Amino acid sequence: KRCCQLCHLICIIRLILLFLYIAVLGASGGIGQPLSLLLKNSPLVSELSLYDIAHTPGVAADLSHIETRATVTGYMGADQLGAALKGCEVVVIPAGVPRKPGMTRDDLFNTNATIVATLADACARHCPQAMICIISNPVNSTIPITSEVMKKHGVYNPNRVFGVTTLDIVRANTFVAELKGLDPARVNVPVVGGHAGKTIIPLISRCTPKVEFPADQLSALTGRIQEAGTEVVKAKAGAGSATLSMAYAGARFTFSLLDAMNGKEGVVECAFVRSEETECKYFSTPLLLGKNGIEKNLGLGKLSAFEEKLVAEAMDELKGSIKKGEDFVTNMK
Repeated sequence: KRCCQLCHLICIIRLILLFLYIAVLGASGGIGQPLSLLLKNSPLVSELSLYDIAHTPGVAADLSHIETRATVTGYMGADQLGAALKGCEVVVIPAGVPRKPGMTRDDLFNTNATIVATLADACARHCPQAMICIISNPVNSTIPITSEVMKKHGVYNPNRVFGVTTLDIVRANTFVAELKGLDPARVNVPVVGGHAGKTIIPLISRCTPKVEFPADQLSALTGRIQEAGTEVVKAKAGAGSATLSMAYAGARFTFSLLDAMNGKEGVVECAFVRSEETECKYFSTPLLLGKNGIEKNLGLGKLSAFEEKLVAEAMDELKGSIKKGEDFVTNMK
């Protein structure tokens, strides 16, 4: 009898769960392919729509052979972009060119700004209510670009547009765990601010479990977290930037969002979003996620004197990057 009751309960849970339709724009790239693989493994994904300007049918065919429930469809070229987005509830955008040695994320602006604006325009037209998760760098500018494009179409919802900064948290967790001999899966370091250089502000004082470092080690650790992307770019010696770790981080954020959309309570992730928490229009802080996106911005909270200084020093660069994104859309033909 108990077995029958359990089976009945499982059936009810399956009926209650939302099985979601997700699109990955830039699915053939260095981030897009491993990200799509990770998303294909999620039991919450019913349909996976893969879009890029080349090679997507092959990527889709390859992934479609994996024995998980999500059906996979590949779309290629601008004329198929609308079809790729139709009906999508979550759109993840890793499209764009990667960094090479000597480049900053801001050096990517001219190329990636146009790509993100084009894709955001398509989202506004074909899936205006979808959650939009932007991975494409420079995130400090591509989120303002996405927001301004959505505003032009009258469909902007600040609770549904996210700059994925999760890789900064993943790196902070890993580096702290290495230094303290901890299990990185059990470490959580909030990272606030933006997603480039000194705008990346790890809140080591708020790490769980509680950790402490001497001032010189704390400064070095913070610098490593801020420049970890450059560390990978140099190590790859011209062969690209962080792709596998970014795919992992992008999937982590997406899974958290899917859990929250399915009614799971207490889901918290940091992301770069429209914000009233500081003097910057956009800022990354811990967010309580819910069925409709951001349920509550949890804010900066208490900072150490060292962290307060980092926030103050990041403001000018962050404001400049935000304005650059806004101005790009204003000047678009």
